[in-house]
Amino acid sequence: MSKPKLMIVEDDPGLCAQYRWAFPNCRVVVANDRKQAEAMAKREQPDAVLLDLGLPPDAEGVSEGFATLEMLRAGTPNLPVVVASGQGQRENALRAVALGAYDFCEKPVDVAVLRTVIERALRLRELEEENQRLAVAPRSSPIQGIVTADEGMLKVCRTVERLAGVSVPVLLLGESGTGKEALARALHEMGPRAGKTFVALNCAAIPETLLESELFGHEKGAFTGAVRQVAGRIETAHGGTLFLDEIGEMPVALQAKLLRFLQDQVIERIGGRTPIRVDVRVVSATNQPLEEQAESGRFRGDLLYRLNAVTVRIPPLRERVGDALLLGRFFLAKFAREHGRRLRGFDAAASEAIAAHRWPGNVRELENRVRRAALMSEGPLVTLGDLEIAPAAVDSDGAADLDLRTARLRAEREAIERALARSSGSLSAAARLLGISRPTLYSLLETHGLAAARLRAEGALAPADPDTV
Repeated sequence: MSKPKLMIVEDDPGLCAQYRWAFPNCRVVVANDRKQAEAMAKREQPDAVLLDLGLPPDAEGVSEGFATLEMLRAGTPNLPVVVASGQGQRENALRAVALGAYDFCEKPVDVAVLRTVIERALRLRELEEENQRLAVAPRSSPIQGIVTADEGMLKVCRTVERLAGVSVPVLLLGESGTGKEALARALHEMGPRAGKTFVALNCAAIPETLLESELFGHEKGAFTGAVRQVAGRIETAHGGTLFLDEIGEMPVALQAKLLRFLQDQVIERIGGRTPIRVDVRVVSATNQPLEEQAESGRFRGDLLYRLNAVTVRIPPLRERVGDALLLGRFFLAKFAREHGRRLRGFDAAASEAIAAHRWPGNVRELENRVRRAALMSEGPLVTLGDLEIAPAAVDSDGAADLDLRTARLRAEREAIERALARSSGSLSAAARLLGISRPTLYSLLETHGLAAARLRAEGALAPADPDTV
């Protein structure tokens, strides 16, 4: 593994040389004042900082040092900053810790003590990053490609897992961008047809005049331009699964022919007279109210009954508690790897906005916004401006839950998730925002089944020492 990067903010060349010697296991970079520290923090993205409070132009005071500390904490909230100063007043130490410093060392510094403090700071940063990596992992989703911690979505995943082993038709109901095709593929890949073909057809993307040929195929000479025999999607999917997306857009005339196939498992190509027996599992999906369409005559009721032997309703992203931020971090890590960007996460405003946004385009919209933000971000943290979504606002259009216990638990979980979002995954900072101790936060994480609790369960984090901040 590469060495951690330690940034020294110190204007004394002799001390800088001493610090370089004291930390041979770190890549040491040096800044001499606040302006250099700001530029270097953005460019180098250090893992920890050793900051002197006496910086020019106030080398005899502490104003520049505290301004630098505030700047560093604002830019990267979970960056551990160790403050060193010859201005040994207790007030400076208390103020530094209150502003977010990890620890305070008085000059002249004991090198052995300083090494221990910096090593602990680097270990803390490593644990916080591990916590963030765990936070983007699905809690217990049995389906590859589905990232969720929401109980409703996990229930959908477990339902799909059970249905995968039987070849009954399944109708997936959900808004655009909720992951209907991913669940359809899971039904295929987790079942006995996994080694066969999965064929997807978007009924809304193909002109009505061509849709019948796409589904059933045609014989040579069946119509102008039919210069050869072509197998349709149904025939191509023999032995496997046919996924009919946007089934509500299928023309009524073609619905009758599809119904006959579902009843008899037999098709005829356009222009052909030879029945072709096909063994295909049909999974369909729509974001339209098919029952209402059946009542108005725009969709055949008998076809609907054939398609929805089992109906699976997929919740929109706005109803999946905590999943927007979970997926946002997952996508950010993915695109950062793909494009070679060193991105540490979202800043507090961006995290809150992601959690509060309604996401009308669901997971697809979130993925596209995060992809763009990963490319356009100028610093280690993605900002609200990078995402181009509105700041978080109080959502007042939902009805209040009258069950007090349920409402309390939901509010408690949402408060914890917001605190983790604002603190960029820092458990210590989140506990301070919530006004509770770290052991209490660990207990609540476990109670609510939040992914960060795994870190403690596996022994990676221990409760905070009561004598440390």
